[in-house]
Parts: sequence; structure tokens; C-alpha cells
Amino acid sequence: MGKLTNIKPRLSSVAPRLKSPPKIVEPFYSSPEWRKLVAQIKRQRGAFCQRCGSTDRIIADHIIERKDGGADLDPSNIELLCHAHHQAKTAKARARRARGQTP
Repeated sequence: MGKLTNIKPRLSSVAPRLKSPPKIVEPFYSSPEWRKLVAQIKRQRGAFCQRCGSTDRIIADHIIERKDGGADLDPSNIELLCHAHHQAKTAKARARRARGQTP
């Protein structure tokens, strides 16, 4: 049997109605103090994920988040994470806070 090539779809894709709000970076993360600390930690520890060893898109992340009372510029409260591990950790912390649980 031949292919039906001349039948066009009746439904077109629907454009999303809601757009994600743009991410607003806290001014703290643009401060010279934070940038200097991150550069220092990457030099000392190496610029790789402390969980999986990846060197792709490394982010300095607070172990105890600032929103939860973690120290801003304490190197012992900072871990280097790849983008995937950072996203997963942040999502878990956000869900925990939404449930009203403390760290």
C-alpha cells in the first residue's frame, strides 16, 4: 500500500501560553568577594564536580544554602558541583522548604 503523503495534519502545534520568568541572579553572586572565593576554591580543589568528577559547567554551591542560614563566604560551606548535580540538589532543597522542613 502506498504512503499517504498528501494528507496534511489538521492540528498545528500550540504555542506555550506561559513563559518561564527570567532568572534573577542575587547580587551576592556577582560580588567581588564571592568571585574571589570561588576562584580560590577552584584553584585549591580543582575545577571538577566533587560528586562525579565532571569538569563541565562547574558551579560553586553552598552546602547549607544561604536561605537556610548557611555561611556566605565560608569555604567549608562550599562544594563544587556540575550543573546536573547542582540542579538536583537545588530542586531537593526547594521541595524541602516548600514542605516546611528545615535542613
